[in-house]
Amino acid sequence: MNSSTATTVFLPIALGIIMFGLGLSLTVADFTRVVRYPKATIVALACQILVLPALCLGLVLLFDLEPALAVGMLLLAAAPGGTTANLFSHLARGDVALNITLTAINSVLAVVTLPIVVNLALAGFLEGDGAIGLQPAKMLQVFAIVLVPVAIGMVVRNRAPEFTERMRGPVKIASVVVLVAVIVVAVYQERDNVLGYVGDVGLVAVLLCVLSLAIGYTAPRLAKVERRAAIASAFEIGVHNSTLAITIALSPALLNSTEMAIPAAVYGILMFLPAGLLAYWFNRQHSRHGQPDSAPQPIQ
Repeated sequence: MNSSTATTVFLPIALGIIMFGLGLSLTVADFTRVVRYPKATIVALACQILVLPALCLGLVLLFDLEPALAVGMLLLAAAPGGTTANLFSHLARGDVALNITLTAINSVLAVVTLPIVVNLALAGFLEGDGAIGLQPAKMLQVFAIVLVPVAIGMVVRNRAPEFTERMRGPVKIASVVVLVAVIVVAVYQERDNVLGYVGDVGLVAVLLCVLSLAIGYTAPRLAKVERRAAIASAFEIGVHNSTLAITIALSPALLNSTEMAIPAAVYGILMFLPAGLLAYWFNRQHSRHGQPDSAPQPIQ
């Protein structure tokens, strides 16, 4: 794929806006809050880092996806949650504070875990061509696009709280607009093949979302984690940062493949249905039974 202004300039800026918005919602306490939720955090991170890549690999092999699409699916599975997960958790009356903590920790861990998963996928499906992980220069780029905007957002929140309060709404709106724009870019660049790709990965993307949501809720509940924390885990595990996956796939300095970006683009559209239905169901369960541990939490 030839480099373009969209992939070399627009996409990194777009992801920067989203990650900056995430940083505006974080404080140092969000990282230390793990002490309050040790079991919930450990279970959720284990699902994200170990279970989801294995689950995605099983789906990829079961549906016999072509190699580039298989790598794109595993890239998506390795991507952390994001602000959209926090929104769904809020609507479902989950513990949004835990969501924010999990997003913060997952974003840091992804700098290491995401390149490892993608490298293994490249080695298995494409004989390692275009590997992004463990190469110092490319590892630094992943660090820059994931963590630097988050850190800037946290600094702005700490030093200019009034400005942060004014900016939260506009940044959230911009994040949604940017997400749609990124998906449009990915689909447009592969427009000649997009319908075939949607047919190939649409069902896999939906299954990954549904199974991730189910695992994200069931695993904590089996570990005796309280319901609101399990709801937060469900959306953190089930709603991935598709914008990050698309950016890494399209970036000329990283994977440089529109085909690898298609799974994340398709997922970014289709995941709203199962995630929205689950949030609605959790909300209805609360209204019907009035669980005291399901009170809504404000998005911080």
